[in-house]
Amino acid sequence: MTNKANSRVPRMPRLHETEDTPAYEKLIWAHFFLGDSHWYAAEFDGKDTFFGYAVLNGDIMNSEWGYFSLAELTELRVGPFVVCVEEGWRVREFREVMDEQFDRTNG
Repeated sequence: MTNKANSRVPRMPRLHETEDTPAYEKLIWAHFFLGDSHWYAAEFDGKDTFFGYAVLNGDIMNSEWGYFSLAELTELRVGPFVVCVEEGWRVREFREVMDEQFDRTNG
């Protein structure tokens, strides 16, 4: 993870801290991506496991909330390409992120 993304980790809610928050109101603290696959992090265990929303291969209809591993993301390779962290990510509610994602895919 980059230094900028790393600086957000201490402020990111720990696992299960936002389980009473409606999904559309959860704050998304980090965005990982590779091609049309996106992982949006809302919670972190402080070591390796994130809870967030995954959109794989641009398939918004089958995307879902769940857990993903930082170690697995950093090992993932598609040819010469690797998972990146979006620099300059602005923390915002999930509903806003999905509005932007939907606009991008239907633009």
